[in-house]
Amino acid sequence: MATIYLLATSDIVTDQRVHRSAQTLVEAGHSVCVLGRRLKSTPIEFTRSYRVKLFNILFSKGVLFYLIFNLRAIGYLLFRRVDLIYANDLDTLLAGAVLSSVRQKKLIYDSHELYTELPELVHRKLKRMLWQLLERLMIPRVDAGITVSESVATELKARYGKRFAVVRNVPISKVGKVALHSNSNVIIYQGALNIGRGLEKLVAAMQYVENAELVIAGTGDIEKHLIGLATQLGLTSRIRFTGRLEADDLFAETTGATLGVSLEEEMGLNYRYALPNKLFDYIQAGIPVLVSDMPEMVKVVEDYNVGQTIASNCSVRCLASKLSQMLRNRTKLLEYKENTTKAAIDLSWEQESLLFLSIVSKVVPTKKNIKPI
Repeated sequence: MATIYLLATSDIVTDQRVHRSAQTLVEAGHSVCVLGRRLKSTPIEFTRSYRVKLFNILFSKGVLFYLIFNLRAIGYLLFRRVDLIYANDLDTLLAGAVLSSVRQKKLIYDSHELYTELPELVHRKLKRMLWQLLERLMIPRVDAGITVSESVATELKARYGKRFAVVRNVPISKVGKVALHSNSNVIIYQGALNIGRGLEKLVAAMQYVENAELVIAGTGDIEKHLIGLATQLGLTSRIRFTGRLEADDLFAETTGATLGVSLEEEMGLNYRYALPNKLFDYIQAGIPVLVSDMPEMVKVVEDYNVGQTIASNCSVRCLASKLSQMLRNRTKLLEYKENTTKAAIDLSWEQESLLFLSIVSKVVPTKKNIKPI
């Protein structure tokens, strides 16, 4: 049994990729602890099958936050037993690489996105250069690299000569748990409410989509702006903001929808190569999808015929027309819905976790044979 520490700065309560990774490692017989940060929204108590250590950090973002988190992680693990350090995303890799070098321990780096191509960094040259320098110095030190899509893996290999295995951010299978759909027209968006997700366009498009409701499930930087826009356009009776939902409540909300949307905009390579987990969540919920014409999303939608795609730079009117056309064609929607059943089996953590465990076992052997969760 190996002692494994997962490092993550995301919301530990809601980050399903970190949770699935930790849970799978526990099921494989390892001793697992997640090191993260405590947010204002983090419950005082929450139950996990693995240990969780959350740091209270005065700063919530910026250089000081990342520096303090990494220093806290290094200090915490400097003298504790550890066999494998699992760094989630670039903002934890410094601590992972330092500890791996000082303690002579194994290091896995899980890149959830093309970090240096985030919209927040693309136009901030100095900060971006610093993160790129960190990547260039640290990635060669990792014992295994994991990422979320083939496009991101290819880009990282081209930049740093390091092969990254692809473990997609797919959910645990919900096949057999999908509720019956109503005849109402409900469009759902789930996920972070941030720039570059096509959300302003989606809200505005609802002016021209008749007899339909839009559900926006999630929170984020532009939540208040979106609520204000819906009010300004007189759409408050047709657009419902749920805020952050617990996983079961979110799944119930999604299964009740007619169509799920993922409308990422062309805002750098990170969005272009994205393979959002919301796409897989829609499929598990048994609902057809409308997604941007980004290559990774297009491949999933076309391979399984579970929906349609639209140009990422489409106009408000164009988006409204596509949504209306899809909602009217009930025969096609039924075909897409039926196809989600096979897709949900293939695109599930039950399948993906086999690859995940094989990667980990090459770094720290798994001593207990157990079926993935």
